[in-house]
Amino acid sequence: MGRLNLAALRVRRRAIADFETGRTRMKPIWLDVVADIPPAQIFTRQQPIQHPLTKIRKKTISPPSNSDSQLPARTSTEVTTIKPTRSKKRASQVFQPVPIRYEEDELRKQFYSDHPWELARPRVVLETSGDNYTHRDYSRNVRSPNAQLNGESVVQRQLYLLHNVPDIKESQAYDMARKEFYAHRLREEIERRVAAEEAEAVGADFGPSINQRSIELENKTYDEWARWSRQTVLENMQKSAAFTGQMLEGGGGAGGLGDAVDQGSDGQVGGKRFAVQ
Repeated sequence: MGRLNLAALRVRRRAIADFETGRTRMKPIWLDVVADIPPAQIFTRQQPIQHPLTKIRKKTISPPSNSDSQLPARTSTEVTTIKPTRSKKRASQVFQPVPIRYEEDELRKQFYSDHPWELARPRVVLETSGDNYTHRDYSRNVRSPNAQLNGESVVQRQLYLLHNVPDIKESQAYDMARKEFYAHRLREEIERRVAAEEAEAVGADFGPSINQRSIELENKTYDEWARWSRQTVLENMQKSAAFTGQMLEGGGGAGGLGDAVDQGSDGQVGGKRFAVQ
């Protein structure tokens, strides 16, 4: 492991020696503080705390079949603790902190792997008091009051179903939360379209639509390609005329070639027919 570095423990002694020998004119203001509260002299390091993964489920316990009394079925809460596996680490990585795992991590990973475009939606991450999560209620549906509908709503709704509905599987809870999410997304889309139509009916102008912008970009790209194609045909005709020594009708030279290209004659480049307009 090498030699121990004791420079931090000897800093007060070094500061006093520098003052006595005249290297420094004033005593450091922290000299007395270090004398009252010296640095720690324990060189042993504790290994990082392990963070187990805890899962909470509700199970239904049926009464025994051979029992004469008509006992109703009851539910019990089962807590499963999954400790992280000890992996072989190098000596320099033994004291590194271990990752903290939560049950929501796997649920969140599954949802965003199935719906990657949800990450492209803008989200509001600003909180007013820091404990806004305590005011969330996912007991009724995926839409919690005073909360934005996003992928986290599906995760919290699925987690609530897993913790409170007896004998439910992760796939079943995921399907229930996902269908509720789709229904609310569809409702938001319909409300948005109706609001836009009502606004346009009273004279609102939202500018060009997404399709119109796409067509404009496509036309711009086509015009650039048309200019490039004219220039390419002109250069090829100039090279061919210079190599054969022939003169084109219309005055010859670059001006005649340009006039021939601008007239919209059909050409052939690379074995494909095209029309230059």
